[in-house]
Amino acid sequence: MTTAAALARARRDDTARRRQRVLDVLAGPPDSLNELSVASIARAAGVHRSFLYRHPDLLAAALAHIADPPTAPRGIQASRSSLLADLANAAERNARLTRQITDLENALSRHLGDQVWRQTGLGAPDDVAQLHARVAHLEQEVLDLQRDLHEREEELDAARVANRTLLAQANRGLGSPS
Repeated sequence: MTTAAALARARRDDTARRRQRVLDVLAGPPDSLNELSVASIARAAGVHRSFLYRHPDLLAAALAHIADPPTAPRGIQASRSSLLADLANAAERNARLTRQITDLENALSRHLGDQVWRQTGLGAPDDVAQLHARVAHLEQEVLDLQRDLHEREEELDAARVANRTLLAQANRGLGSPS
């Protein structure tokens, strides 16, 4: 065997060993890598990351491993449907919290607006508004009492006229010879 052939064979063997180390890292336990990246996979296999880029099949396997990493043992693994349900629940909770925040912001805005309204003197204080309502109620009572008084005065005047008429008739009857 020539030196060139021996060197080519040594290089093929070295490449095969490095390929096997990369495949072993990809097939290893999921927690053997601190992070999921091409560089971390290359570091764990003891090869330069350019090695992965020069071998498209290894790069594809590494990228597939990064995109869908193996998870913990089957007993702990969540199903796709349960993850989708969790996602839907989280989205609904997010929407609920967004509505609640909006409601709280609106309530705070109204409260602060009322405070500013009162403090600037633009709006009547609560006690003045109550006093105005009380004055209006009392004015209505006065009008009702005045109407009742006027009706009673008319009745009294009518009674006085009737009384005078009766007294005049009675006086004419007593004073006249019968």
